[in-house]
Amino acid sequence: MNNESPLMLSVSGMRGLVGQSLTPPVAARFAAAFGSWLRQSISGRSPHVVLGRDSRPSGQMFEMAAASGLIAAGCRVTRLGVLSTPGVAIMAGHHQADGGMVITASHNPIIWNGIKALRHDGAAPPADQARQIIERFKSDDIDYLGVDALQPCEEDMTGVQVHLNRILPHVDVDSIRAAKLKAVVDSVNGAGGEEARALLENLGVELIHMYPEPTGLFPHTPEPTRENLTELCDKVKQHGAAIGFAQDPDADRLAVVDEQGVYIGEEYTLALSAMHLLGSGDKVVTNLSTSRMVDDIAEKAGASVLRTPVGEANVASVMTQQQAALGGEGNGGVIWPKVCGVRDSLVGMALMLEMLAKRDLPLSGLVKQTPAYAIVKDKAAVSQSLLDQIGEKLKEKYIDQKLDTQDGMRVDWPDRWVHVRPSNTEPIIRIIAEAAQEEQAQSLVNEVRSVLGLA
Repeated sequence: MNNESPLMLSVSGMRGLVGQSLTPPVAARFAAAFGSWLRQSISGRSPHVVLGRDSRPSGQMFEMAAASGLIAAGCRVTRLGVLSTPGVAIMAGHHQADGGMVITASHNPIIWNGIKALRHDGAAPPADQARQIIERFKSDDIDYLGVDALQPCEEDMTGVQVHLNRILPHVDVDSIRAAKLKAVVDSVNGAGGEEARALLENLGVELIHMYPEPTGLFPHTPEPTRENLTELCDKVKQHGAAIGFAQDPDADRLAVVDEQGVYIGEEYTLALSAMHLLGSGDKVVTNLSTSRMVDDIAEKAGASVLRTPVGEANVASVMTQQQAALGGEGNGGVIWPKVCGVRDSLVGMALMLEMLAKRDLPLSGLVKQTPAYAIVKDKAAVSQSLLDQIGEKLKEKYIDQKLDTQDGMRVDWPDRWVHVRPSNTEPIIRIIAEAAQEEQAQSLVNEVRSVLGLA
């Protein structure tokens, strides 16, 4: 596979360019590899796998290919149609399935698609299991079965209601209804529009819904970052809403806009959820690229923070081991184990709305109660030879600082940090820095670029 047409295989699953690195035969083989791995893991019986997809135009094609691969490996498949990634995860538990699969490329542009595998508990396979699945795919180590062992393919289109039923018992619906809140939601024509609408209707929240149709034709770059959400910010001000929400195409990430139309960012989704939920003795798990806001909030609540390599599966794995109360990532992903084991934008919405209903402050006031940092996120395409030298170059430069090599290299000072790592989902490196002031964070990013010869 050449660099112009990469097929990304990682703990986050598989992603590729539609019609180039990712074709129906590739999708079918990856699904069959997952099905074969599942079958071996459960001692040879026929695994049950739920299968959903986001709204991309290529999604139905890859859904059919993946269903074929799963069936060929002896799996019984239940197709869920267009559904958010957390919705698929919850349906895995609802059906007591052995695994799940989502056809999605998350926030990547429309030219990409991919496949994300889920375990029976709805969580993504941790790194060691992900490697086993990838090795089966690469080596074509697949158990294709004869006609006598083939299982049926079924459908269940109740995922929206099942998702709602998992969230509503865990939030104070009466308080949220009594608060008579108004929210603007940008669903980016992705998979989460119907679930978002149903949730807010059930919570009695007045909804102004932008791009709710699951066409997969994204009206703007779908990653929920500041530069892509100017229209959402304007709509919040225009309608006098209490809050604005932005989902990504598979609705596992959530960015937030305050009542003044100010983008407060993805980092605040987990931070505010932590402020709302954490108590003494609780544990929260997040990755090495997530803001220190979480550490400060946890310390104030008497809770503790555990850090993992980037990748939802890594966070979820440690959450399970440590019985954490909350987890997530600074990309707007909140994992609340009471609901499911993956990031869930609907969970983020419900917690933010409950927080607004229960505290006598607007969202901007709640943000002022959180410790303020500036975070700068950069990325760069690099050669494989430079990728292999990153750790060595950074260690040489920062040998006197606190270094964490779990995932690339994170360098910590008392008042700032920088994290450099290869992306799980794109052929790039990510450089993320945080400090008290944006200029300081940008200076760290520039310094790292200079060390690596990228300036």
